[in-house]
Amino acid sequence: MEKTLKFKTNINCGGCVAKVTPFLNEEEGICHWDVDTASAEKTLTVKVDGILPEEVSAIVKEAGFRAEEIPAK
Repeated sequence: MEKTLKFKTNINCGGCVAKVTPFLNEEEGICHWDVDTASAEKTLTVKVDGILPEEVSAIVKEAGFRAEEIPAK
């Protein structure tokens, strides 16, 4: 079942997005993702299917950035 997760990140420009892209695109459990670099929190929104928030954070960390889950309201 597809689920949407949000993370506060330090991915803050097009170059950062380009660096993290191959890491997120290669993960089978990630259906779609987007980073709002214009927001103060640099929000990463990820649609996942069968992957945990901790796994998404680990993938982003592997790319050299941090991703802290924003709890659903």
